Amino acid sequence: MSLVLNREQLSDYLVEVFPQVEKDFVIDSLDENSITMRLKVGDRHLRPGGTVSGPSMFGLADVSVYAMILALKGRQSLAVTTGCSMDFMRKPDGANDMIARCSLLKLGKTLAVGDVLMFSEGSVKPVARATMTYSLPPAGSAAAAFG
Repeated sequence: MSLVLNREQLSDYLVEVFPQVEKDFVIDSLDENSITMRLKVGDRHLRPGGTVSGPSMFGLADVSVYAMILALKGRQSLAVTTGCSMDFMRKPDGANDMIARCSLLKLGKTLAVGDVLMFSEGSVKPVARATMTYSLPPAGSAAAAFG
């Protein structure tokens, strides 16, 4: 499947519909098979002990899969998260940004499933892995016309 939105168009759209995304998340790279996103780690993302919080990592995984769906489906897609499974494997470094590498395992008419590996910038060892499931609105529905 080819991209409907390029990196710049996707970034602009995310800021338009979710302005809060701009201060926290950046698209590092995008192609038809994957997206790499960055969480700009700040004090608001840390929990005691200087580690990145679980909710912050969930947010990174969630926005990564959502962005990949939008890149392939376009501005018309109002996907909603219906499931998440996360494994936390090691302590993330709160002094560095978090990097997420996301690919879609399935992109159907009504369901999308994405896989996300998250790393502390500069490390090759993943700190977390998430599998996210999204419900996609039926074609022609009011929800599909969002945007």
